[in-house]
Amino acid sequence: MASRRRGAQLRRSGRALALALLGAGLALPESPAPQPRYRPDGQLVRPEGYREWMFVGANLNMGYREGAPPPKHDRFHNIYLPREAYRRFAATGQFPDKTMLVMEVVRGATHASINRRGTFQDQLVGIEVAVKDTARYPEGWAYFNFIGPEGKALAEAKAFPREACWDCHRQHGAIDNVFVQFYPVLRDLRPGP
Repeated sequence: MASRRRGAQLRRSGRALALALLGAGLALPESPAPQPRYRPDGQLVRPEGYREWMFVGANLNMGYREGAPPPKHDRFHNIYLPREAYRRFAATGQFPDKTMLVMEVVRGATHASINRRGTFQDQLVGIEVAVKDTARYPEGWAYFNFIGPEGKALAEAKAFPREACWDCHRQHGAIDNVFVQFYPVLRDLRPGP
């Protein structure tokens, strides 16, 4: 019990310090931008802490193949981008090298608690990741799926073959292989006509 109180006091003190620094016009030191990490065999290590990145968009049940059957369960996709990559994109209109975009896949649900209409995000299915790494991938971007058999979260993943994702992203991505047209936070940064 005492340790919980002490932890709560430390959190309040930390928030108070952050507010005091901001009030004094000082910024808190930023963590370095997340970088992709690879195993010796070239597999990408699953990025952690992505929910602390910039949330740049979401969609429900999007699919890219004409005539594909609808999903059995609603699927939300939440897109996250490291804050430093967001700032660079805002300043230059391009994603810096080593950018990672995480697409979190979440199963939707309709009936729980007080909900009587509409769909909410329910169970995490897993993540997929796009990585811009020009030293490692001649095309610039590679795409990874961290959702294993039976929904098991994978600790690492190998890149999809080029024809599985890259070609579509290259053909339809509004900017630099990224579907910016679907992410209002990024799309609205573009200069108007």
